[in-house]
Amino acid sequence: MIALIRHLPRFRQEAFLFTVATLLWGCAGVPVPQPPAGTGPDRAPTVSRADLVRLSQLPNPTVTALQKSATGNGPEYVVWGKTYNVQPSAEGYREEGISSWYGAKFHGRRTSSGEPFDMYQLTAAHRSLPIPVFARVTNLHNGLSTIVKINDRGPFHEDRIIDLSYAAAVKLDFHNSGTARVRVEALTEAAPAKDGRPNEDSYYLHAGRFETAEQARQALQNLIAVEPLSALIIARGESGFGLRLGPFTAAFERQRFEALLIALDIGLPTLVPER
Repeated sequence: MIALIRHLPRFRQEAFLFTVATLLWGCAGVPVPQPPAGTGPDRAPTVSRADLVRLSQLPNPTVTALQKSATGNGPEYVVWGKTYNVQPSAEGYREEGISSWYGAKFHGRRTSSGEPFDMYQLTAAHRSLPIPVFARVTNLHNGLSTIVKINDRGPFHEDRIIDLSYAAAVKLDFHNSGTARVRVEALTEAAPAKDGRPNEDSYYLHAGRFETAEQARQALQNLIAVEPLSALIIARGESGFGLRLGPFTAAFERQRFEALLIALDIGLPTLVPER
């Protein structure tokens, strides 16, 4: 919710502040949002090149089962006269669409779940998933992927499905462009298989040996043009650069991508267990 005003033209922002202060949210469990701090459009923080590198390498949070927050989950709420329904479960959720991000203007403000917004952490806002919940977000343009904790409501624009923190946008490399086409997959704590057998282990595929990062980037673009997937460029010590695909849990899926890597002349991949 706190990301709403950033997407409005400047001449509508003052009117929005008045409207949101008087907005009724339709049911208990979703608080009336606080007015955002400051005036003017949202912006990126002032960071150094070293800071950007650090944010791009933030480790993914560990996915665990989370208790629903006391606020932000009440079965429906109203914004700008439109009613939104909160899903009872995130299980099986997967969607592709446009992502935006929010940053310095809302840093420290209260989110719909009650947690303070930290633009340097891997978090996000979503209109309908129960909060908080973890999700994997993949940039379909470059194959970069990150896991975020969804703890806020928004964005309330029909052409966008998720609003990421500035840090998450850096990890997906669209912090300079503002929006990107992404895939969002809800992640819930792994449960034992119904027949009592443990779940399959997760693996990555490491493939390719490129002299330069640009050669690796071109190979990645060729790969995701054929099959969008979660992948990134890795350094391979003195061997230059390579690609890391995954994680994969199903053997048939790994084998399918192994065949695709060979067909695209990227090379026979190495299977690396997820740690």
